[in-house]
Amino acid sequence: MKDKYYELKVTSQQIEPLKDLVFEFGFTCIEEIDSGFIIRDEQSLEDTKWGLEEFASRLGCKITTDLQIKDNIDWINEYKKGIAPVEAGEFYIRPSWETPKDGLIDIIIDPALAFGSGHHESTNSCLKLISKYSKGYKNALDVGCGSGILSIAMAKLGLNVSACDTDELAVQSSLENAQKNNIAIDKIWTGSITNSNESYDIVVANIIADVILFLANDLKSKIKVGGIIILSGILTKYKNRIINAFSEFELIENLTQNEWESFVFKNQGK
Repeated sequence: MKDKYYELKVTSQQIEPLKDLVFEFGFTCIEEIDSGFIIRDEQSLEDTKWGLEEFASRLGCKITTDLQIKDNIDWINEYKKGIAPVEAGEFYIRPSWETPKDGLIDIIIDPALAFGSGHHESTNSCLKLISKYSKGYKNALDVGCGSGILSIAMAKLGLNVSACDTDELAVQSSLENAQKNNIAIDKIWTGSITNSNESYDIVVANIIADVILFLANDLKSKIKVGGIIILSGILTKYKNRIINAFSEFELIENLTQNEWESFVFKNQGK
């Protein structure tokens, strides 16, 4: 962990398109505030700030940005004060300083700047759907593994799990969290789903809609007949495009949490 991190505060009266752009940039976590949001990252956010200001200018909307460099330890300590465990399906996701909960499958994820901890709607929905639909399957692939939370959840249900992410830091984070939870990820690599020649009973992709649509054929090609794909990280405005892109599969469930959509499709082999 670096000593410092960057914090970019953005406010505007037209905040939704700016939020969408942030997710298009590849950020998976933001903190929402009144009329705006906050992004935190250990890498410089100067280019992100410039991009948002340029985009707002072309939209013709007013934007206020405030970029600061802060001490990492201060952010983590403040985060610890407010972070709470979360339940999702059969899972109980908690930081290491909290205690397990009887009757639920324990997953330890400590706070990090960039990766999922189960509090965001898309990750939370994925955990619920994994809990509901993973029974009876043997192997799974987690595409865009981030913190590794979904890989860990599937492994704790007895699946042999492979995982990938284009971000090397995400792969490292997944391995560290897997070790912390005393589980093993069968295979993990830095790169895309296209680096795998195998097929799987379950494929999970909790990534932005544009990437899912770009990878749609690759994702579908990795699912065994009778297997399922769980898709998340999708804003409601992309819902119909996702359904159309996977129309040859049977739509088993569409779970909505606020403005986020998650889907379960089944390959019926038709």
